[in-house]
Order: sequence, then structure tokens, then C-alpha cells
Amino acid sequence: MNDLAPLLTPEGRALLDEVRDTDPAHELAVATRLRRDHPAELVSAALGQARLRQRAVAKFGAEDAARMFFTPNGVEQSTRRSVAAYRAERLRAAGVRSVADLCCGIGGDAIALARAGIRVLAVDRDPQTAAAARANAEALGLANLIEVREADVTEVDTSGYDAVFVDPARRSSKRGRIFDPEAYSPPLSWAVSTALGASRAAALKIAPGIPHEAVPAEAEAEWISDGGDVKEAVLWFGTAPGTIRATLLPGPHTLVSRGLPDPEVRPVGRYLYEPDGAVVRSHLVAEVAETLDGGLIDPTIAYVTTDTLTPTPYATAYEITDRLPFNLKKLKALLREREVGVLTVKKRGSAVEPEELRRKALPKPHGTASVTVFLTRVAGAPTMLLGHPVR
Repeated sequence: MNDLAPLLTPEGRALLDEVRDTDPAHELAVATRLRRDHPAELVSAALGQARLRQRAVAKFGAEDAARMFFTPNGVEQSTRRSVAAYRAERLRAAGVRSVADLCCGIGGDAIALARAGIRVLAVDRDPQTAAAARANAEALGLANLIEVREADVTEVDTSGYDAVFVDPARRSSKRGRIFDPEAYSPPLSWAVSTALGASRAAALKIAPGIPHEAVPAEAEAEWISDGGDVKEAVLWFGTAPGTIRATLLPGPHTLVSRGLPDPEVRPVGRYLYEPDGAVVRSHLVAEVAETLDGGLIDPTIAYVTTDTLTPTPYATAYEITDRLPFNLKKLKALLREREVGVLTVKKRGSAVEPEELRRKALPKPHGTASVTVFLTRVAGAPTMLLGHPVR
């Protein structure tokens, strides 16, 4: 689909409604039937948009996704609604009333900002993407708060806005995912310079794998996870320079660095805690260990162990039943003896792939019991820890 315009016509919108719930397995039959009364290109565009809307439900929810317009890259790269809403609320709470949203994509962040009552200038240089953002603002009744502009973000004057939000492209059609922040489009250095010029605040969305040494001294760095999955890191300007935090959604639950030293290493206790990915990425495992009165099982592994159970939103607790040196034969025998039918494999500090171990250790279920196996190191030695999550 190279042009949204035909889908925005009365015929296009009616066709979108008709193909809305089309099962991908039945697309050919549906397309053949619809092409008797509609242009073939319009039918293909409508079916393609229906597929994108179905994929977008996971990020935007069924109600919004059914009304919005997407591009393939837009579905893939847009911010999940819950994360965008959290970020928009932080800006609103900081007194921001207008934002220049640079590299706006299909408008996911602009929508969240507008719903927080913030006026938005949404800018993207790609014509199709900008058209989708404009259509989405109109479809969701937010066109009075969102102005969409097709332009090069490096040439846009943002001086009339309280804040700047930049979401630079971190993927390339030729190279795939980009890890060097200076290879972002636009580069991180340009985004930082623009953020520092904002009158009240700024937020830069970056990859969660960014090295801590690449975080500017003027920025606060926040790693965000949603439902246990790390979604992004954000560099905030005009907030608390030098602060490191991990935020978990839903909640939000926010953990702030206190500059604690690495936790001590201790023998594996009754409980093993698996810190949330945002906690690990933000290097805040020590803060979690202190709240649990726990230690590490190995100086290089982000698993915390204790003999007492302490509820925390920042880590998942498992009760450990067995500790074994890594040995596939012994593991298979143990799983057979305990009639295990469901095997979950997690790893940190192991070269073994979880799916490979699962296939070899449990080629066929032996019963209905469930077990979690941690492939890791304990005091430097390859180890298997068996247990189950604490409910």
C-alpha cells in the first residue's frame, strides 16, 4: 500500500469495515469476491490494512486499532500505548502544555500526548507515514490538538513549544537494527543538542541496550518495561540530571538508583529472584537485593537469592527445589521421575539455548507437573537450578 488516500474515501472506508475481521486464511476468497465490485488495488490495500490493524491490537488495543491507519514499519516500530501514556503523563505533570514530536511515525506518541491534554506538532519526513499520522489524529478525534507536518525534523523550529520528544529511527532497510547511537536517524548527538535547547523539558526515546557511558551527564536515564518486557530507554532533560531509574508497567512502579555497591555473593538459598529486565538494564540489581536482604549467586549473574520470601514488584520469586551441576542425563531422569509435563527453561550466563535443552530434556511429556529450570552459573560453575514460581 503506497497511498492511504483511496482508503480514506467513502468507498475505501466501507471496504475497510467489510474486511475488518477477515481471517488471513480466507483472504484469497474474500479478495476474489470483492474484486467483482471494487478496484483490485483498493481491495488489496483494504486487506493489507486489515492485517496491519489486527497486528496493531497488541500495541494499541482493539478499539483504537480498528480505527487507525498503519504502515508495516509503523506497526513494528511504534510505541505501545501504555508506555506512551506513561511518558505523556510525566510530561504533563512537569507542566508541559505543548510538544514538538520529532520523528512521529504513525502518531502513537502524539496520540498519547494529545490525550493528556498537550498540544502537539508531529513531524515526519516520510509522506506515507505522515499521512497515516494525520489520518490517525482525525480518526481518534484529536485533530484539534495534533498538527502533522511532513518535513525533515532537523529543519523544524521547535522554539514555540514547551518540550521536545524525539524518537530517532534505529533500524535501517539495509542493516536492520542499529546499535551505534550516532548512526540513528537523526544521530543521538543532534537529538541531545535539540533537547538541551527545549524551554521546559525533553525526552529522547532510545534503544534499551544503550551503554550507560553513552548517557549524557545532563540527562536522567529511565528504562521502561511493560508486562515484564523491556520496551525502551528514555533520556529525560529538565528533570533530574544523573538520575538512573527503572519503571515497570503496569503500575507504574519506579526504582531509583542510590549508587549501591554490588551485592555480596552467597550460597543459593530457598528462593531465587529474577529481576525485571528494566532493573537489569538500568544496573539496579543491587537496589533490589538490598530490599530483599539478598545476595547474588555469582558475581556476574543478575539472580538474587535469599532464604526468606519478600514480595517485590521488581523481581519474580521462585522456590528452588534442586541444585545440580549441568548434566543433561541427570536432568532427564529427574524430570521423568517427577512426571514433568511442562518445562520452562530460563538462562543467564549459559551458552545453552533454552529451546534446545527443552527439546532434549523433555522430548515427550511424562505427566502434568511443571518445573522451571535455570541454566546459570553458581560461583563460576555451570549449574542447573530447578524450582517453581511463587504465586
